[in-house]
Amino acid sequence: MEKVEQIIKKWNNDPDFVIEMMQDIQDEFRYIPRETLEEVTLQTKVPLARLYHIATFYKSFSLYPRGKYEIQVCIGTACHVKGAPLILDSFTRELEIQIGETTSDGLFSLEGVRCLGCCSLAPVITIGDNLYGGVKVADVPKLLAKYKEGNNE
Repeated sequence: MEKVEQIIKKWNNDPDFVIEMMQDIQDEFRYIPRETLEEVTLQTKVPLARLYHIATFYKSFSLYPRGKYEIQVCIGTACHVKGAPLILDSFTRELEIQIGETTSDGLFSLEGVRCLGCCSLAPVITIGDNLYGGVKVADVPKLLAKYKEGNNE
């Protein structure tokens, strides 16, 4: 809780900055644990229900642990047409998780997203901060191995 208190103090306990506090908490823990929301409520006097509303409204927040590497597979129109559903299926098979889940080792989380904004590179995925275009089903095991080995730069 010490880290959470530091984050709240960084924003001067100001209720106008609860979203920023929640972003910092998400960055620190890779999700927003319930007890951190309770601490934000205590320190800012923002109702817990309001914090839950914010946490569930914005897609970037998660109330459940996320993987070290978040995988996003674009399933927008251009990517869909070029095989994104097959790529998404390949990730679910390789990782043995479903969309919205995190691997048991905490390394990967998987999401299907509507658009990553680079349709000309379709199909597109991101793993962490890295973007990959023209992805094929055969690329999935190689990409995962690269991240498992820590060679993701």
